[in-house]
Amino acid sequence: MAEPALKDTDMKDSGLFDIVLVVNGTSYALAVPARRLLSDCLRHDLRLTGTHVGCEHGVCGACTVLIDGVAVRSCLMLAVSADNSSITTVEGLAGRDGKLSPVQQAFADCHGLQCGFCTPGFLTTITAALAEDPDPTPEQAREIIGGNLCRCTGYQNIVQAVLRAAELITQTR
Repeated sequence: MAEPALKDTDMKDSGLFDIVLVVNGTSYALAVPARRLLSDCLRHDLRLTGTHVGCEHGVCGACTVLIDGVAVRSCLMLAVSADNSSITTVEGLAGRDGKLSPVQQAFADCHGLQCGFCTPGFLTTITAALAEDPDPTPEQAREIIGGNLCRCTGYQNIVQAVLRAAELITQTR
């Protein structure tokens, strides 16, 4: 995603940039420093602490969010780059009525989490992947989660959760 062209008038004398983020369906007008990471903006400015920050280098995947439906490492993106984007965090995956998304339900069904630190990144990553291909093979399920790190599970239950989520999605169509 290209950075938006910002004009001098967008920057206040305080060195902050005015941006608008649509997060989980709610629009937020914010004034952020130019170098504020999206992960920090979500966690500290908007208090959406479900997006976890692990490695701060884009390696672990714990900070993954959906930007216009695409899985993105929020610790590698500046908040100003997300101006006028639609962002979905782990808090936005469940329905407005609180019903778990198919991916969340599959994680519960398949015991796909233990400590839970990596789980938000897995949930958003898998959600984006299944939107692209709702019927992955077991090998494709392993590829989907290959960029996310977990120190607890051994990944087998997470692979099963990907396949179960695909089943749930198919059942709802």
